[in-house]
Amino acid sequence: MRELLCDAVLFDCDGVLVDSRVTAERAWSEWARWFALDPDAVLEGLHGRRSQDTVQRHLPEADWTTALELIETIELRTVTDTQPIPGALALFNQLVRHRAVVTSASRNLAQARLRAAGFPQPRVLIAGPDVSNGKPAPDGYLLAARALAVNIGRCAVVEDSRAGVAAARAAGASGVAIVGTDVPATVVDLTVEDLRGLSWTGNALTVVQN
Repeated sequence: MRELLCDAVLFDCDGVLVDSRVTAERAWSEWARWFALDPDAVLEGLHGRRSQDTVQRHLPEADWTTALELIETIELRTVTDTQPIPGALALFNQLVRHRAVVTSASRNLAQARLRAAGFPQPRVLIAGPDVSNGKPAPDGYLLAARALAVNIGRCAVVEDSRAGVAAARAAGASGVAIVGTDVPATVVDLTVEDLRGLSWTGNALTVVQN
């Protein structure tokens, strides 16, 4: 049995708690076509990053406000298709006071996706616009640890993207578990296919299956 000793668990949202990958990529592809951009170029490096960072990467400043409002509208329109990642609801509900969500999405979008997937609204949710610097910067994870009144060195992070893993490492989290295969296992502490592979024991995040 492998485990990450910790006092709290900080979860990414999309790809960790909820499965929104297909709808998000469809939304961003539609957005790209609105601005005569190559959808494949927009999707490259998309996951784990804030919408505003993606918008600013591809468009001139004069278009930023309109473009950000448009992608938010498109993504909210498809939120009802969001499903929980297998095992996520069970693990999330084990933690109660020992959990936070740190997402690159807007607060409205994150809350809507969590609600559509059947999750209770978390007491601590750090959204993309809540920090000056999005992932891979550590700001979101540091802010979540402070909100929980737990030292970041006693927090485990569950992620699914390279940007998210980099943010957790930069923050100084006690360990990082990765869901899926988008990040090499060599750069994280635990790897699971989905959250059925993890359990909370009260002072550790534990692998129960691979």
